[in-house]
Amino acid sequence: MWNETGGMVTVVDRTVGGKTGVWQESPLVGAGALLKKHQATASAAFRLNERPFLELVTVRGDTRDAAFVSAVQSVIGCRPPEQANTVARGNGYDMMWLGPDEWLVRSATAHDATRTAPLQAKLGAALSGVFASAVDVGSGYTVLKICGTRTRDVLARGCPLDLHPKLFGAGQCAQSHYFKASMTLLPTGADSFDIVVRRSFADYFVKIMLDAADPLLS
Repeated sequence: MWNETGGMVTVVDRTVGGKTGVWQESPLVGAGALLKKHQATASAAFRLNERPFLELVTVRGDTRDAAFVSAVQSVIGCRPPEQANTVARGNGYDMMWLGPDEWLVRSATAHDATRTAPLQAKLGAALSGVFASAVDVGSGYTVLKICGTRTRDVLARGCPLDLHPKLFGAGQCAQSHYFKASMTLLPTGADSFDIVVRRSFADYFVKIMLDAADPLLS
């Protein structure tokens, strides 16, 4: 198991009720050896990393409600995007459109393990009295980063989306699947993407993606 900054296991000393230590464990701990091997030999063509412990909160509300929009802006720093499959950014967060009244907010950096769902707490306080919700889902998902000149080719092997950069690029997002695993796909550059994947599929996702990439990189 990795035990470095941004690694798969983070331990933070804290004493609560006589017990010391707060553990955050990535769902990819079981694939640690495989990831380490991949990263030791990865080239500019394709590289896969985990971005563990980012905050993920689903937000539901109505953009016709000025109070809802104002509450979101006060925390996230941007309006909820109203155009389908687009992303808004502000205050170190990405807010991804999932549906007409649903968004996924992702932090740019890992959250402090000594605090429980700080983003959800901020949004919950701001949305008090508003017909809306903010639910922390960070423990049920993880975020992967893929990059390299063959990244779109690797994605195309198991994803049905049209991934041409003229059609799907930075500022957009989409819910889809990679082989049998559902995902939310977020372009972050010309040849880089962040992928939000369910915890229960994360281990499978990494293994199937590295397997799909292998013949393209050999």
